Amino acid sequence: MAIPSADQINGALRGFDRLYGLQLLSCSDSEVRAQVIVREELKQPAGLVHGGVYASIAESVASLATAVAVFDRGEMAMGMSNSTSFLRPITDGIVHAHATRLHRGRTTWVWDVRFSDDDDRTCAVTRMTIAVRPRPDGGPPPARS
Repeated sequence: MAIPSADQINGALRGFDRLYGLQLLSCSDSEVRAQVIVREELKQPAGLVHGGVYASIAESVASLATAVAVFDRGEMAMGMSNSTSFLRPITDGIVHAHATRLHRGRTTWVWDVRFSDDDDRTCAVTRMTIAVRPRPDGGPPPARS
């Protein structure tokens, strides 16, 4: 199965990713670009984008890219570790995310995610480890007609 386009993945996003406004721009098994438009609901009381937004973006983009890559092997992906360092605040505009895969192992994948503001200044970085495990249904998806 080919990796779905960013538009196809965006159309399939549900739950929390839709709530905070995740939008994928490009997605492969080695690199993902995404963005979130800053809204008041995403800010902490001091007016800065809440740290949980960065962690959520990192977990989602790394998990999605890994999941799409391992799905045909009868496997699924889920966050295992998320470590985010905040370097400068974002208060308005867009949170830009660029995830790069560092390691593609049999049971874990490791990604680095760089977050930047509209001026391309690095604002946060995340190291994300994704666990790869067998899907509960036990196998590859049924053939499509």
